[in-house]
Amino acid sequence: MLVCMNGEWSIQALARAAGTTSRTLRHYGAVGLLPPTRVGANGYRWYDQDALVRLQRILLLRDLGLGLPAIAEVLEGERSSQAADDGAATTAAALRRHLEQLEEERDRVDRRIASVRRTLRATEEGGRLMAEEVFDGFDHTQYKDEVVERWGQDAYDRGDRWWRAMSEEDKRSFGRRQLDIAADYGRAHADGLAPDDPQVQAITARHYDWVAAGWQGKQPTAEAFTGLGEMYVADPRFAQNYDRHGDGTAAFVRDAMARYAEANLP
Repeated sequence: MLVCMNGEWSIQALARAAGTTSRTLRHYGAVGLLPPTRVGANGYRWYDQDALVRLQRILLLRDLGLGLPAIAEVLEGERSSQAADDGAATTAAALRRHLEQLEEERDRVDRRIASVRRTLRATEEGGRLMAEEVFDGFDHTQYKDEVVERWGQDAYDRGDRWWRAMSEEDKRSFGRRQLDIAADYGRAHADGLAPDDPQVQAITARHYDWVAAGWQGKQPTAEAFTGLGEMYVADPRFAQNYDRHGDGTAAFVRDAMARYAEANLP
């Protein structure tokens, strides 16, 4: 339950209720998406009921894959409409937009499910994988805001340039490496191995090398690699790449990455 004080919520209480972090809420405030309703003399940030509704809208749009600049445009457009229209018409228009966006997201998720099923079938039957089918419904740019927030705009720009400069064969090879690693994690978890088992840590070493390749050879620190593992569990978009059957594989991968970082990384 979200407990308020005099009709306001602290940043910590709001973050807990929304399943996010105070750092994320501060970032939303810094870019103008969710300014606090007021800031106390002690520097504490407080949010009222309107802020809660606005955050709900922001999180919905994030779940639909919109970046922060696009969300800002949507919210500004809705604010302008509210100023010009009556409340009922504005609410109905917003609900129609929600419905359209949800239907688009459903279609994308359906494509991803079909893509994973085709990959699983081809893997089990020894069939040939087609890159266009393996990555149908996937879009690396949907993670832009997370990368920029955690590691900076330069990190995203370098990664984006690297990806776009790759040949189709290189992209297929890079994607196959991730699929192989994910499949090996899944088998290790199903076999009951512990995250610190040498066999699991060997998979994690391959995973680390794969991440480093995506960072153009820059070696992730222990903090960065562990933080990436946390994202696999906290963000459903990341988790579904490993935890496809709700069996806890994503948490298993996170724990294996944390053990690897503790034992091997500065």
